[in-house]
Amino acid sequence: MSSSVTVRRQKICKDHTKKRLVFFLLLTVFLMVIVVFAEHICPYDPNAQIFSTLEPPSALHPAGTDRFGRDMLSRILVGLQTSVLSTLALVGIITVVGTTIGILCGHLGGIVDSLMMRVSDVCLAFPGLVFALAIAALLNGGLQNAIIALAVVSWPKYARIARSQTLALKSTDYIAAAKLSGDTTIQLIVRHILPNSAGPILVTAMLDIGTMMMELAGLSFLGLGAMPPTAELGNMMSGGRSMLQTYPWVIIGPGIGIFVAVVIFNLLGDTVRDYLDPRNNRRQ
Repeated sequence: MSSSVTVRRQKICKDHTKKRLVFFLLLTVFLMVIVVFAEHICPYDPNAQIFSTLEPPSALHPAGTDRFGRDMLSRILVGLQTSVLSTLALVGIITVVGTTIGILCGHLGGIVDSLMMRVSDVCLAFPGLVFALAIAALLNGGLQNAIIALAVVSWPKYARIARSQTLALKSTDYIAAAKLSGDTTIQLIVRHILPNSAGPILVTAMLDIGTMMMELAGLSFLGLGAMPPTAELGNMMSGGRSMLQTYPWVIIGPGIGIFVAVVIFNLLGDTVRDYLDPRNNRRQ
């Protein structure tokens, strides 16, 4: 009796996790459709200064206008596009670079491993955002330089994960069998090490999207990211911070855009982590 109840509970848990994953995937797809087609969805030209300045939200301008007479809803949509695509590019860069370095260090070992791990120790020794601020300031700001600055300080996390996974896989029987069958280093990495290390790396990348979006927005807010007149959510909040009490919609709108995007990606990342967790799979 108790065994059947346990099996039923496990099945319910598994179905619930799958439903959550499907729901958040659909929500993310909806967000990405808005991001990709933002320039076609926005009701007005986001850079057109043709309206009355600082109009409150209305039927004509649901998010109001800014101090230059630009439609805020149009700028929020285009700013969301800039923020999300920049964040995805950043996460893609640090995932590929960090994973490549970690797998090579774990597989080759020796002086290369020691050198790259000491470099990663230096990057991890400083608070990430403070280190990125210093690098972005040296590069004179700009969105591309902000991405470079965050990439420089963020890759060690992925390198550490990939290296630990590689070291664990090196001692397995099927890796030894693959070596005996004549597989080259590249074949070992592509066929065996990378596929078996992908789970933790994928989960980390999914959970990092929200964090990287906040940090990119933070650099733009401080004047070291996207520069005017580029529509970017952090930059828009920076431009309206002095008007929070008098014209709050100028800063609340971009803030809501960042909040919604970060929440969606974080919820998707949490669900993917639960779905891929081997302990949950065993329970299920």
